Amino acid sequence: MAAGAAEAAAAVVEVGSAGQFEELLRLRAKSLLVVHFWAPWAPQCAQMNDVMAELAKEHPQVSFVKTKTPKSYFLKPEFVSSEDVLLEAEAVPEVSEKYGISSVPTFLFFKNSQSIDRLDGAHAPELTKKVQRHASSSSFPSGGSEHLKEDLSLRLKKLTHAAPCMLFMKGTPQEPRCGFSKQMVEILNKHNIQFSSFDIFSDEEVRQGLKTYSNWPTYPQLYVSGELIGGLDIIKELEASKELDTICPKAPKLEERLKVLTNKASVMLFMKGNKQEAKCGFSRQILEILNSTGVDYETFDILEDEEVRQGLKTYSNWPTYPQLYVKGELVGGLDIVKELKENGELLPILKGEN
Repeated sequence: MAAGAAEAAAAVVEVGSAGQFEELLRLRAKSLLVVHFWAPWAPQCAQMNDVMAELAKEHPQVSFVKTKTPKSYFLKPEFVSSEDVLLEAEAVPEVSEKYGISSVPTFLFFKNSQSIDRLDGAHAPELTKKVQRHASSSSFPSGGSEHLKEDLSLRLKKLTHAAPCMLFMKGTPQEPRCGFSKQMVEILNKHNIQFSSFDIFSDEEVRQGLKTYSNWPTYPQLYVSGELIGGLDIIKELEASKELDTICPKAPKLEERLKVLTNKASVMLFMKGNKQEAKCGFSRQILEILNSTGVDYETFDILEDEEVRQGLKTYSNWPTYPQLYVKGELVGGLDIVKELKENGELLPILKGEN
């Protein structure tokens, strides 16, 4: 038992300097290298260290590494929160900085000295899956790297064109994970700019590839119609010169958006849930009534958009849900739809005959 524990512990290498880390990347270049950025002050890291020790026993061909991330690293402005922290002097903050480690535990996966994947947080099942997948993947065949580069370029092109205005950031607009991304979101929201976002922490391939694709080494990055506008400093300059509003698409005003939504289909139902799964009894009943008519209709889940949920009450002067619209005009809620069905008037209304 003791021998087995010692063997597991020995299978995980601990790195204490940036030089040692780079040397290890070079020496283990031909194998999969899994690096755990951890901290003794974070209790969830201890659990993940145990998980990694077990994985090291199951995958002897994989190199597992631990490197401490000091609390002092998270005192940088982009990571400061309301929680007080204490300083620690050990570890390799320059490595954490290089790979954008914003929380612990974080795992990075390396092959051929290149970062190929990432996992943020204490997710043991996901870590196990990623290790198994990367450990079982074979080496790329001759010419494969060029093919992969081409595929990545196509993917990045699609991503940068995924919306008229695309923000590549750390985290999400609701939960930015660095100060620069937070400032960028605040500026865009202040100017009522409509944008979609991509969390670069969710995909290491995109994170590294976009730097080369756009020839821009840092994040966040803002794109309009697939073209790079720039990072936070550029956006601040455009804001100061009043050019930002002319470059980025504006979010439609709520009333205009509601008009478009209510006219999206000839028959539109605003409900809790969707056609496949109603999330309240009233919505379920109105679905059953509409389905019995055989008339085509579309639905909108108000639980997924609080702005629409609250705004439509005022727009239609109707305080509850579900709400049924025909050709953009409010028919009513469940009680009215029931009455119309009993009177034989519902089908003609849905078909636009009345």
